[in-house]
Amino acid sequence: MEFIKAKTIVSNYVPNSSWFDLNYNMNIYKGCNHGCIYCDSRSDCYQIENFDTVRAKENSTEIIERDLRSKRKKGVIGTGAMSDPYNPLEKKYELTRKALEVVDRYNFGISIATKSTLITRDIDILKRISIHSPVLIKITVTTFDDDLCRKIEPHVQPSSERFKAIKKLSDNGIFTGILLMPILPFINDTEENIKSIVRGAHKAGAKFIFAYGMGMTLRGNQREYYYEKIREIFPERNLVGSYTRSYGERYENSSPKEGALWSIFKSECEKYGILYRMEDIIEAYRRKYQQEQISLF
Repeated sequence: MEFIKAKTIVSNYVPNSSWFDLNYNMNIYKGCNHGCIYCDSRSDCYQIENFDTVRAKENSTEIIERDLRSKRKKGVIGTGAMSDPYNPLEKKYELTRKALEVVDRYNFGISIATKSTLITRDIDILKRISIHSPVLIKITVTTFDDDLCRKIEPHVQPSSERFKAIKKLSDNGIFTGILLMPILPFINDTEENIKSIVRGAHKAGAKFIFAYGMGMTLRGNQREYYYEKIREIFPERNLVGSYTRSYGERYENSSPKEGALWSIFKSECEKYGILYRMEDIIEAYRRKYQQEQISLF
């Protein structure tokens, strides 16, 4: 694996973030080899060359320790926004695991977004962190259908394995839920898919499902890559024509069935007691920690 230079890894403090109330951001890896056909991180604006090749930041553990030692405010560190912290190379190099050990040592919280079941390897550290700080695990699931999953997310464990990981994390008392995004118009935007994911989440003990609308985003070279892939995967369907007629070059591409799907999603979540509003998810995952702090005070 190639290692790249970095001066700092943990970002500056941000109060009251609208995205899960995260205070810091941390990316140890650059690029991603999951091969998801829809990934927004391919966009030109992020300037990630050779996106499908994973590189790691050199001396990441030492840099993260130095960064956290200098922070004046404790908070929740988010990771997984631009590159999955549990890519296949993590199994060998354990850079994310070492980072979590530093996070635990300096009493910060952690929020992880991933598609990989490898996260269950680190349940021991996540449980230690949860004693003193908030822990939030978000596992992305876009389709309940493993066959479709293998087509649109070819190099990562299928959805059924991710549901097993959610259950294992939840059974160990770790606040875990699902990122239901993106919903690909004309591909996985079906009532059956939405209902199956919510019911699967319930069976796995997920605390929440967050869906940022019922659609996807497309821009720049990402759109070109996506169109190329859906031509390869669904040669019998003129999906590119459906997209160009429906959306042109718009950034936001909401499903034509967005209203109906959102109504079904909310109804199913409420039926099974699963949180879906951002403010409720934030309040719930931070509640245990806040109550303990009040008790100590």
